[in-house]
Amino acid sequence: MDRLIELLPQLLTATYETIVITTFALAIGGLCGLVLGLALYATRAGSLFPNRAVFGVLNVIVNTFRPIPFIILLVAVQPIARSFGIRGIGLEFAVFAVSIASLFAISRIVEQNLLTVRPGVIEAARAAGASRSRILFRLVPREALGPLILGYTFIVVALVDMTAMAGAVAAGGLGQFAIVYGFRQFNPVVTWAAVLIIIVIVQGVQFFGNALARRVLRR
Repeated sequence: MDRLIELLPQLLTATYETIVITTFALAIGGLCGLVLGLALYATRAGSLFPNRAVFGVLNVIVNTFRPIPFIILLVAVQPIARSFGIRGIGLEFAVFAVSIASLFAISRIVEQNLLTVRPGVIEAARAAGASRSRILFRLVPREALGPLILGYTFIVVALVDMTAMAGAVAAGGLGQFAIVYGFRQFNPVVTWAAVLIIIVIVQGVQFFGNALARRVLRR
């Protein structure tokens, strides 16, 4: 316990780093994943802009990257990060790697949730004179907003988990803190302190996401 008190400044810094990585990765991966998910939804057969070739290419890309374990992806994207002037370790690299991983996961979640919108709603909008673009970018996301919030909540929880794994390559955050000061120094108290903070963050995100989704679904 004394050692944990000594490491309190580092623990607070690691917590801040975890929040920063998660926030920026969600902003980047969330936006890019939303665009990719909309493209998957729009170009599939029977959708608003059906295009078998485009859908096939996007589907293969997502299915190629999404199953890669994150710890392997961390190593695989290091050369790509360096080509953008980002070192293969540290906070910036963690944001880069987690953003890539979240992009493909979010795109599939967006696509699946948009598919829950009833065809009758879309047909009614078309009959009322709404353009396909308006339906795609305004009507469909609004109709699927509740499930989308729950999907993004799930992704945020996964991002926190990814930031912890990023500690294996000295990417900062609570994962690195637990490895350096807990695991390597055989101090389970320090390790569990990091674990408890991660649990608190995850519980807070899940509670907020569930509450927001319930509020949207009741409208």
